[in-house]
Amino acid sequence: MKVTHVEIFDIECPKRPAWNPVFIRVHTDEGISGVGEAGLAYDWGHSAAAAMLKEISEAVLIGFNPFNTELLWSRMLRESFWGLGGGPVLYAAMSAIDTALWDIKGKALGLPVYQLLGGKTNDKLRTYASQLQFDWDSEVRKLIEPAQYAEAALKAVAQGYDAVKVDPIVYNQDGSSSFDRTKLFTPKQMRLFGDRLRAIRDAVGEDVDIIFESHSLMGAASAIQMGRVIEEVGCMFYEEPVNYLNSAVHKKVSDNVNVPIAGGERLYHRWDVRPYFEDQSIDVLQPDVGLCGGFTEAKKVCDYADVYDIRIQAHVCGGPVATAASLHLETAIPNFLIHEHHTYAIKDWNRELCLQDPQPVDGFFQVSEAPGIGIELNDEVVKRSPNVTVNALK
Repeated sequence: MKVTHVEIFDIECPKRPAWNPVFIRVHTDEGISGVGEAGLAYDWGHSAAAAMLKEISEAVLIGFNPFNTELLWSRMLRESFWGLGGGPVLYAAMSAIDTALWDIKGKALGLPVYQLLGGKTNDKLRTYASQLQFDWDSEVRKLIEPAQYAEAALKAVAQGYDAVKVDPIVYNQDGSSSFDRTKLFTPKQMRLFGDRLRAIRDAVGEDVDIIFESHSLMGAASAIQMGRVIEEVGCMFYEEPVNYLNSAVHKKVSDNVNVPIAGGERLYHRWDVRPYFEDQSIDVLQPDVGLCGGFTEAKKVCDYADVYDIRIQAHVCGGPVATAASLHLETAIPNFLIHEHHTYAIKDWNRELCLQDPQPVDGFFQVSEAPGIGIELNDEVVKRSPNVTVNALK
């Protein structure tokens, strides 16, 4: 079996201009195709990932045997030159390609990918409703008042979720966004952010888990400051309190906050996660299959995490392909904790991108039993967006 041509889709969502999932569909000479997704659907970088997919496809993918995923991963790492230094654009492209090849392998063998990763360890995957600051409804809106946060949480609980995640610090009282929370919080800010969190707890009660998300916005001191509120409310874990540019900063926070620390969506492989494992400053690792090297590398990272008793919650903030891929990984690994279902994943402009529409039932997911990863692009929708086809060089 050989790869004959590749399609790359840089999705444009008119209803959500800031949302740009990047898909690849890899075709073979045996008529089997596989899909993958680069993990840069939001913020800057999607067009760069699409261009990187084209370059890698031309350089090493066309004519390659899709069953040799380990060999191709190593080649993409070392022959790209930049792979040995790394960054999200390259690793997002590597991840999308790797995911598509595993999809092909599963289809060729007539097996779901989780079976190729070791079989079913987790039948039902507990799931949480993610990013309540954007509401939990058919439309995205920014929430400001604590009562709005409580209302959003209750919407999720009414759908069967027993865990929710929120970033209560990104919006100021006037609705403006702040992406630098490295300064110490004022008493007024602490009240606002704390009241949002406490409103959720008061609304959902003691038996619903709350995850505090902070998108790496804080510095060590402000993260420790906020930790007092997180401990008071009894959060399940504290996600991305600080950035990954200096692992010692993570260690300082973990030493001073008595709540499990989560992170990892901006750590792209086993070398990136190593310092956080060795100093035990991350308790819940959140690798993104669309950034962490696809299944080939993500499975290694999860097994590596298990050596340190670190639990796994795959980061999922993309199109339906990203959801499908993460479910296969989480079904197979023994150290799975909980699955993330982003509020964007329940919006019509995201759900229409694939023929299948993976959604949880009563707060639990079950993986598809179809061969491969069990999802296909909706050509009627994705072909409206910019796309290119890479063919064999003549």
